[in-house]
Amino acid sequence: MAVHIRLSRHGTKKAPFYRIVVADHRSPRDGRFIENIGVFDPAGKFQIDRARLEHWTGKGATPSHTLGRLLKKNPAAPTPAAPTA
Repeated sequence: MAVHIRLSRHGTKKAPFYRIVVADHRSPRDGRFIENIGVFDPAGKFQIDRARLEHWTGKGATPSHTLGRLLKKNPAAPTPAAPTA
């Protein structure tokens, strides 16, 4: 199973935001995914869980071209805070 790390589009018309997801390459863009590891808002917000990104790339997952450009542009992007119980 080939796994990709890519963007999944959400939000409203003309006001999108994207979730960074790990998905099987056969799944549609906004369809089923394995894990949600971050969020990208073109208005300025970019958060990704670096530990999970390293975990999935270590297992052979490949980031999409667009996500690769975002990672180069934001090398020290903050990770989301851990939820409190």
